[in-house]
Amino acid sequence: QEVLGEDKLMAILKEREVKIYWGTATTGKPHVAYFVPMSKIADFLKAGCEVTILFADLHAYLDNMKAPWELLELRTRYYENVIKAMLESIGVPLEKLKFIRGTDYQLSKEYTLDVYRLSSVVTQHDAKKAGAEVVKQVEHPLLSGLLYPGLQALDEEYLKVDAQFGGVDQRKIFTFAEKYLPSLGYAKRIHLMNPMVPGLTGSKMSSSEEDSKIDLLDRKEDVKKKLKKAFCEPGNVENNGVLSFIKHVLFPLKSEFVILREEKWGGNKTYTAYEALEKDFAEQVVHPGDLKNSVEVALNKLLDPIREKFNSPELKKLTNAAYPNPSKAKPTEKGTKNSEMENVVPSRLDIRVGKVISVEKHPDADSLYVEKIDVGEPEPRTVVSGLVQFVPREQLQDRLVVLLCNLKPQKMRGVESQGMVLCASSVGEPRQVEPLDPPAGCCAGERVYVEGYEDGEPDDELKPKKKVFEKLQADFCVSEDCVAQWKQRNFLTKLGSISCKSLKGGSIS
Repeated sequence: QEVLGEDKLMAILKEREVKIYWGTATTGKPHVAYFVPMSKIADFLKAGCEVTILFADLHAYLDNMKAPWELLELRTRYYENVIKAMLESIGVPLEKLKFIRGTDYQLSKEYTLDVYRLSSVVTQHDAKKAGAEVVKQVEHPLLSGLLYPGLQALDEEYLKVDAQFGGVDQRKIFTFAEKYLPSLGYAKRIHLMNPMVPGLTGSKMSSSEEDSKIDLLDRKEDVKKKLKKAFCEPGNVENNGVLSFIKHVLFPLKSEFVILREEKWGGNKTYTAYEALEKDFAEQVVHPGDLKNSVEVALNKLLDPIREKFNSPELKKLTNAAYPNPSKAKPTEKGTKNSEMENVVPSRLDIRVGKVISVEKHPDADSLYVEKIDVGEPEPRTVVSGLVQFVPREQLQDRLVVLLCNLKPQKMRGVESQGMVLCASSVGEPRQVEPLDPPAGCCAGERVYVEGYEDGEPDDELKPKKKVFEKLQADFCVSEDCVAQWKQRNFLTKLGSISCKSLKGGSIS
């Protein structure tokens, strides 16, 4: 998508092949959007470049400790195996590649001294700004996150490369490296950037947002389920993760894409140019259902060899050890009751950003609203809320809310409610209630998670008898800064914290 230092690139190519590195922090599981850089790495190799892949384990630890130190070795091994399986899946010869781990050289005396040298010339403002798109942003950032951009800059020197390749979301880190490496007497490098693929919910595809991405080891039925829920409005080509995946992954790999459909709808059609497919979708010649089904078939062909490789007992064991399911109870010496309590973690809740499409009074209950709420699924959900006496109807219409989506649907005065709008409530009388506010810019369907519990899978449906929500809700509260929290950990989307307007110290229900 973008190149910084193209003149320098051309000058090197007149004399020799270019040395490039691509790095990935070994945090959450790689997902299908990783095929974008992988296909470009294949291009680099075909062009004769020397390519190094860096498994940035130390960076992963410094990124607000998203990867615990005790799991880093396991996660790095997982990344190495899954990246190699991806490259083999698209026909990239591994013998031309060099693989290296960050801790192989980042703990050396020379590198450590350079980190200190760099910290003596970098301002806190520049370090924070550089990591804004990459390092997890929290209200009170740790010093480790500020070190992250400097380490990535130093990697260019210590890997002895001409260029660094990464997503366009790393542009600020790249310009940071160009500014500060010369201050240590090191050369400014070339930077090459691939586009970012929107997730299935319409925002960036992210490891920490479960519904936005398809995991490389997802079963075929999971791929179908996630694509079925993906944001893909008829004729809408903006923030369409399904179309973007075709554009940035499937077309570059195959140079064509086949729409599979029944004869009565025109039969199969092969596109050799992405623009023609986008035009037909915009004009509603291609139906979202046919688009999703065709992507499902093409994607499963890419994933089958990866699934097969990871079906071995050794790699199954590695996957489970590197990414233990936080919702699985761990046996304790204190007995079953404590095990059940360990099992009650916030990642079991399916909480999403919703947009209220319509609000009507309940036909049989004066205190209840019946809302239609878009949560990124093909159809909006019907939700019944007891908000009539607290929130005027016009204040709910078209606003973003926070919705708990995996409660068992239940009828409320004859209307089935398919979720719960989470609200802040005042402690004293008279009671005040305010719906929780997602950060500005969020899309319907974006996952809401509790800080530190990004990777867990929510239950398909919370069993009423287990009272999982009720046990977790006991520790829900609103901070003095009006931020929604569970046990002093913030409720977050990728754009920031969930909050309310004014009810400091309130409860959440």
